[in-house]
Amino acid sequence: FRRVLFRSIGSQLVAQSFTSPAYFWGRPSATAPTPNNGAGSSGANQGPSNPALKEAVAGRIAALRAADLSNRDAIPVDLVTASASGLDPHISPAAALYQVNRVAAARGFPRERVLGLVEAHTERPWLGVFGEARVHVLALNLALDEQMPHTR
Repeated sequence: FRRVLFRSIGSQLVAQSFTSPAYFWGRPSATAPTPNNGAGSSGANQGPSNPALKEAVAGRIAALRAADLSNRDAIPVDLVTASASGLDPHISPAAALYQVNRVAAARGFPRERVLGLVEAHTERPWLGVFGEARVHVLALNLALDEQMPHTR
């Protein structure tokens, strides 16, 4: 995605895993044997009645709730379900907005500053009608590090 002193930081095309509360988290990955494995692109192939999928989603919901105990908003579906490829580097604006308070608190910055970065990194539908609005998680997290370094 970006080179700093000839060192790759990440990919525009493949999601990266972020687990720190000071970063925005992307969609869960369904790739094996490791998350966001470009060589293992595939969906989980689990239907909505599959107990393993239900258990995985319940675990992801619990983790999101535990990461921000004060957030009682509905959790956007893309934060608890994998994309078809298991590698999607984008989340919905709703998924990014759901995480603003956690990221702001972890970095010790005002919510409004973090919200402004989300707005600035929201990609709108092409020509205003084609596709869905989306947020590239790595680009947003790099902007956070540039503008709001965290020390916690």
